[in-house]
Amino acid sequence: MGGLAHYLEDEGLATTQISLIRPQTENTRPPRALWVPFELGRPLGAPNDPAFQAKVLRAALALLLRQDGPVILKDFPEDAPAATAAENGEGWFCPIDLPPPPADLAAGGGFKAAMEAEIGGLSTWYDIALRERGRTTMGLSGMSIGEITDFVCAFLDGHVPDNPRDDQSLGQSLKFAVEDLKAYYREAAGAQPGQNTGKEMNDWFYGNTAAGKALYALWPIANDLARQSGDEFMNIFANRLLIPASQKYRAEKAEA
Repeated sequence: MGGLAHYLEDEGLATTQISLIRPQTENTRPPRALWVPFELGRPLGAPNDPAFQAKVLRAALALLLRQDGPVILKDFPEDAPAATAAENGEGWFCPIDLPPPPADLAAGGGFKAAMEAEIGGLSTWYDIALRERGRTTMGLSGMSIGEITDFVCAFLDGHVPDNPRDDQSLGQSLKFAVEDLKAYYREAAGAQPGQNTGKEMNDWFYGNTAAGKALYALWPIANDLARQSGDEFMNIFANRLLIPASQKYRAEKAEA
């Protein structure tokens, strides 16, 4: 975004941005940027805290009024509330009693059965989250959670399903399905008491759910499909987007 800001400014459009990686912003030197000390993926801080998020946005927009450029890099002075809550012992906990996945998830459609059982256990909490927030981040794929499970598990069962959309590549459709799957789990789990950090949520999803384990199993399959089909987006999805870098150690540990 820092590089794009230079082009927009050359066309007369003033820009500002939020930075999560300060050294990168120092290198790209955008005209205006607000560095925030939050974890990656949360540029506005804690979820479900509109007052704090608005404060961050106002700080970023306020840089548009500055005249002391040409480069302004300001530090946001506060930590995210979620971090403070965790330090005070008020962190997030997830009491959802999910059924334990079978030892061999790959056998006899095990992934699908285990994910369907988990989704059944999460459905009430997802409905609570939807009712309380009045919104959801699901919907990229255009599929229901049941259709997403069928679509993802088809790859795991050794089948390449038909692309449900003709306006994008199979890799893009798979990426959207995976994002909706993660959103369903995270929004349901996020309805639990307390505030969670992104790391806690990722550790729970990738370390304790059958859906998370399914994505690890999908990783080499998506890589193979990318090589066979030449789908460049599938390649990017498999290697950069499917598993967060901070969670890839689980797959590496399993291979060791």
